[in-house]
Amino acid sequence: MLKSVNIPLERAWNTWSHRPAEMVFLPLGLRLTPMAFAASTGKACLFEPGDGVRLGRHALDASLVELQLAHAGTSLDWRTTKSDPYCISGSWRTVAAGEWGLRFWINLCFSAEGGEVVRFDEAQGAAVLRVGHRFAALVSEAPPVQVTGHVSLAAAAQDYETHGYFYTGSRAQAAPVLALRFNLEMMRDNRFAVAIADREDLAIAKAKTLLVEHDNVPPPAEDGPAVAREALRDVIAWNTVWDGINQRPYTAISRNWDLGKFGGFGVWLNDQLYAALLAGEFDAGLAGENLAAVFSGATPQGNLACLLTANDAWVDRSQSPIGGFVVWQLYLRHGARALLENAYAPLARNHEWWWRERDPEQSGLASFGTSDVGDGLYKGTSFGARNESAMDNSPIHDEARYDPQTRTLDAWDVGLNSLLALDAEMLALIAAELGRSGEAAAFATRAEATRTRIRELLWDDTRGIFANRLRGGGFVKSLAPTSFYPLLAGAASAEQADRLCNHLDDPAGFGGDPVLPGVCRNDPAFGDNSYWRGRIWPPFNFLTYHGLRRYGLDDRAATLAKRSFELFRSVWQSRRICPENYNAETGEPLDQPDTERFYTWGALMAKLGVASIYDVTPWHGWQIANPGNLTELGPFASPLGQVRLVGGEGAWSLVQGAQTLLQTDVDGRISHLTIAPGAISLLLPPLTRESFLRFPQLSNAVNPRVTVDGEAVTPLEEHGLLIPLAVRSRAAVLTLHWMPIRPSSCPVLPDIE
Repeated sequence: MLKSVNIPLERAWNTWSHRPAEMVFLPLGLRLTPMAFAASTGKACLFEPGDGVRLGRHALDASLVELQLAHAGTSLDWRTTKSDPYCISGSWRTVAAGEWGLRFWINLCFSAEGGEVVRFDEAQGAAVLRVGHRFAALVSEAPPVQVTGHVSLAAAAQDYETHGYFYTGSRAQAAPVLALRFNLEMMRDNRFAVAIADREDLAIAKAKTLLVEHDNVPPPAEDGPAVAREALRDVIAWNTVWDGINQRPYTAISRNWDLGKFGGFGVWLNDQLYAALLAGEFDAGLAGENLAAVFSGATPQGNLACLLTANDAWVDRSQSPIGGFVVWQLYLRHGARALLENAYAPLARNHEWWWRERDPEQSGLASFGTSDVGDGLYKGTSFGARNESAMDNSPIHDEARYDPQTRTLDAWDVGLNSLLALDAEMLALIAAELGRSGEAAAFATRAEATRTRIRELLWDDTRGIFANRLRGGGFVKSLAPTSFYPLLAGAASAEQADRLCNHLDDPAGFGGDPVLPGVCRNDPAFGDNSYWRGRIWPPFNFLTYHGLRRYGLDDRAATLAKRSFELFRSVWQSRRICPENYNAETGEPLDQPDTERFYTWGALMAKLGVASIYDVTPWHGWQIANPGNLTELGPFASPLGQVRLVGGEGAWSLVQGAQTLLQTDVDGRISHLTIAPGAISLLLPPLTRESFLRFPQLSNAVNPRVTVDGEAVTPLEEHGLLIPLAVRSRAAVLTLHWMPIRPSSCPVLPDIE
C-alpha cells in the first residue's frame, strides 16, 4: 500500500510508485497521475515504466522532478517542483505533436490509496480530496474541458478506449478517481498545483497561489564532474521507491523491475549495498534505509541472502562480501556510529558463514556454492552456485564442476577470496571502532592469512596474473577483471602488482576501449557478448579503480575513472539511460535485449566521474583534488555535513552553507582531511610550485600552531589565516591547532560531532 506516515516530511511528496510520472504524498496516500489519450491510436496511457517515459532530473526530496512523456508521436516536457513539504507545482509543455491537438488529451487524475471520494468544486475550479482531517486541493491554470469520474485509474483509461474523447457520459462531480481532462489544442501548455491543509479553503487558496509563483529551476550541469554528480543523484532518486509489501523506502535495482519482474520488491544483496554507498554520497538516512533492506535478508544460518523478492527467496546463497567495505566508507563519510552498530553483527555473522559453508577442505580459500536450505530457484545446481558470484554465465566458471557432496564449485575464486580478505580487514576496523579489540585482532589476522593464501596459491606466475584455480588442480584459463581484486584486498606483492597492470594495457587482454571487458578480449567467450561473457559491468571498473588507488597507482586509476565516466556520459546525456552493462567493442548498452536501461549500479560509473575530484576511502580518508576550471561541485555529504567545492582562477574553496572553511591553490589531491574544533590535519601532495592554504574563519588571534611534517610554519593574516607552502618533492602532513583567546569573538570551525 502506498500510504505511510513513517517517512521524513521533506520526502513525503515523491515518485514513490512504479509509475515514474505519478506523484504520491505518502502520509495520506494521495496520487496525482498523468494520463494521455491519442485518438489516432485509440489508446490511453498511464505512463507505466518504459512506456514512453524519458527520465530527467530528480532531486532526492523531489523538489525538482523532470520527465519527457511520449505517446503516439506526441511528446511533452513534464515537470513538478516543491517549495513546501505539503505542496507541489507542475507544468507540461508540448514539444512535438503527433496529431491535431484536439484529439490528444492530457488528464490529471486525482485519487487516494484508501478510495476516499474526490469532489470537484466547479465554482473554485478545484478537485478536493479529504483524508482524515486533512484536505488536498488540485487546481490548474487553464480550466479542464471536462471532469470525469471513475472507480480506478484503469477504469479511466478504459473509458477513453471504449468511448473516445467525445463521450460525456462519465462526467462526474465526485468519484474515487477524478480525471481533469485537457486537450493540446486548447491547452498546449499548462500549469497545475496541489496543496494540503487542515481546511478546504486554505488548501484551495494555497494551490491557487502556487499557480502564479515562478519556479526557480537551476540549469542542467555541463561540466564533467558536475554532470557525474547530477547523474548519480538522479539515478538514486528515480530508483528510490516505496516497498508497499514491507512498508519501507529503498533504492530498487531498477524501478522498472520491482512490479513486473519481482512482484512488488526485489533486494539483490550487492546491488542493495551499492545503492547504499551511492545514496550515501548525499544522505546518510537514505543510505541507512538501503542497509536496513540488506540486513532484513539475514538468515538464521548466518548468511545475508543473495536475493529476496515478493516471489522467491535465495537463502541458500549469498553474494561476494562487499558489505564491510561499503559500511566503513559510509562511516568515514558521515561519522554516524549507528551505521557501524547496526551493521557489525550481521556482517560478522555473514563473514563467519562463508568460511564455515564455502571452504569444505579447510584450505583457507573459499568457493561459491548453494546450501541445503530454502527452496529458491536454482538451489542445489551448478548454476545456483555460479549465481552466488553474481557473474552467472561468466566463462571463469566454465571449467569448474559442481560437487554435490560439498555443495560448492570445485574452484577457488580469486574475486571471492579477495573480497573476503577485504571484508575481514574492514570488519577489523569496525570492531576496533566499536571497542571490540579481541574481535578486531581476530579479523585482522584472518585478513592477513587470506591475503597470504591469495598471493601464494592464486598467482599464475606463467601468465603474470591472479586467476581462479581448480581445487587441487591447475589455473582456470578464462580471466575476468576479478583478477585485479587482489589489489583491492592488499594481497599483491609489489612485483605482482607491476606485472598485473600489464594486462590493463594489453589490447588482447583488458586493454583497449571501452573499459573494462568482462573477459579478456582474446578469450573465445568474448565474442559471445552475452551478459557476463564479454560485456562491461560497472562493478568491475569501480572495484578495480579502488584497487589501483590502494596501491598508489593514481595515474592508472585516474585513466580508468576517466574512460569509465566517458562511456557512461556517452549514453547518459544523449539518451538519459544508466545501463546495467555495455558492449565491450562498441560501448552500446542496448544491443542486447536483456540489458536494463536504468540500473542503480550503473551509477558507479558516474561515481568514478566524481571520485577524481572528491571521495572518501579507507586508505586516503576524505580527499579533495583541485577541480581546475570547474566552477562548483556539490552539495555532497561529508564528515562535516553538506559541503560544496567552489573553484576559480586556479584555486578552490570548501564551502558549507554560507561559510568558507578552506581555500587553496594546491595542485593535485589533498587527502586525510580532518576538520574538528581546534584542530585541522591533512596530507599535502608533492608541490611543484609555491602554494597556500587559507582558513577565512580563523586569524592569528586564535594562537595558531602550524606544522608541516613536524616543522613549524609561521602563518600570515590575509583575509583569514594564510599558510604559505613551499615547493616539496614528496607528500607532507600539515597540522593546524588553535585555541581562542576570546571565545565570544573568535570564530571556530564547525563541530563535527
